[in-house]
Amino acid sequence: MPKTADLILTGGDVLSMDAAFSVAQAVAVRDGRILAVGSDAAIAAHTGPDTHVIELSGRTVLPGINDSHLHAAAWALTGPPFALNTGHPAVRSIADIVAAVRTAAAGTPLGEWITGLGWDVGYLEECLADPARRPHRSDLDAAAPDHPVCLTDFSGHMVWANSKALALAGISHGTRSPTGGVIETDAAGEPTGILKETAQALVQGLIPPATVSRRKDAIREAVAALHAEGITSYTEPGLGPGGAEILGGGLDTTTLDAYIELARAGQLAARVRVLLLPAPMGGSAVDVAAGLKGLAVPDDVDARRLAVIGVKVFADGVPPNETAWMQDPYPGGGHGSLCVHGASAGLKQAELAEMIRVAHTDGYQVGVHVTGDRAIDAVVDAFVDAQRDHPRPDARHYVIHGDFASAQSLAKLAAHGYGINMNPAIKWTIADLMDGIVGNDRSEYQWPVRSAAEAGIAVCVGSDAPITAPNWRQGVASMLLRESKATGRVSGPGQRVSLETALRAYTVNPARQDFAESWKGTIEPGKVADLCVLGGDLRATDPHDIPALPIDLTVLDGHIVFERARVGDDEGR
Repeated sequence: MPKTADLILTGGDVLSMDAAFSVAQAVAVRDGRILAVGSDAAIAAHTGPDTHVIELSGRTVLPGINDSHLHAAAWALTGPPFALNTGHPAVRSIADIVAAVRTAAAGTPLGEWITGLGWDVGYLEECLADPARRPHRSDLDAAAPDHPVCLTDFSGHMVWANSKALALAGISHGTRSPTGGVIETDAAGEPTGILKETAQALVQGLIPPATVSRRKDAIREAVAALHAEGITSYTEPGLGPGGAEILGGGLDTTTLDAYIELARAGQLAARVRVLLLPAPMGGSAVDVAAGLKGLAVPDDVDARRLAVIGVKVFADGVPPNETAWMQDPYPGGGHGSLCVHGASAGLKQAELAEMIRVAHTDGYQVGVHVTGDRAIDAVVDAFVDAQRDHPRPDARHYVIHGDFASAQSLAKLAAHGYGINMNPAIKWTIADLMDGIVGNDRSEYQWPVRSAAEAGIAVCVGSDAPITAPNWRQGVASMLLRESKATGRVSGPGQRVSLETALRAYTVNPARQDFAESWKGTIEPGKVADLCVLGGDLRATDPHDIPALPIDLTVLDGHIVFERARVGDDEGR
């Protein structure tokens, strides 16, 4: 006699994401696991008096979505109610940001910090009207002269500070960043208020860090918001001492402590994988070795809810800023034109290789934040060299971002079972901007998802929230269309992929990155019952309309953790 299910979803389009990309009509769940998948008639046999049956009416069911690169705690801490949202379309101009800061100042005690995240010159009306116009400290001074203000840009690699914040940081005419970052100045040598890369820490380091309690609240808020996106698993890509001065300190060790406390208390309603961040951007192998001491998740924590599986290392920055390690200069120089040659290149590559070797020999998966083509080549070679000198089975190291990964590097990653984690929603956001920075040919190739998949790599995709919103449907549409947010222009049609490839990048492939493909990532009997139900037929939807498809239901461990109120419903959970 068939086992009785606790939950049945029937009458839909169930995309199992198994090796054959099988499609079914219904799925049955029992004791937190997938009991059966098949036709409506076959699954109906598992119905009992207490079975909760949900009629899908043609809606699509997917495995619970796995955002494999998402700074969840920092995403929450850098947005409302904890900080200002200065991203498009919440704000559309410098004037909008000034107004938001002025409102915040009116309700904030004098001297306390005002922070926010998300501004992007590519979407600010004043900057679009006048390319020479840039955010300036004087804009913020007018709104909050008596409060220090620090607003991080959408990429997390640049901040905009007011004069009060600069004064507290000791930044004035002629100040140089001791860490090598950029303190932007005007023609007279006066700081404009824009600090790039490691120079951000001069101001961010003064902002009082959030307490463990506040971080726990932020994680709870983030997880609830992710449930509303159908996301049941995610990777926190970098928590530790190296994150103390990134995204307002949201990546430091205290955040890992908050996760541990939530998991121990049974209050972490998501499957979280963590990359440790022992060294800061610009750090060394010595920093990596020292930072790893004492960083771990206790054995009494459920490893299917929270686990440390790797180490994050920074190899270079992110275009359009000034630290991408590229083989050739960008057209005309300027933004992102750093090209490392000769002795400096050798020193950089040797230190990078040693950082990777330290983490590899300690038994960690290594995820390397790297964007420029030259840097990606160096990272992949370091992976291969570390494995040759210190053999380990199935290390599954991977490249994070990999914006301009060469065909040669993609082939090496595939040959050694390594991975790549890309960000197509960022491509959608900055495609037009990148044309003017790296040139049209390179911009069209940026984030070569199709080339990576065809090379044999199990491509993973993440939102990099708070850099972009964790709307995975936007990521799918971006892979299918390769269109830009600003103009809709196609950028790199040769890198478009199929729906199956795009969906694998959010389900079974990141399960592999998590070393968890045996128990999650597909809808197959015996696997955990993590499910995402879309409010429509995904396969029949025009790719342009995919980002707006609602999430109707999210299931974690067989329990409904989100249900959208639909027209005609009395209530929704």
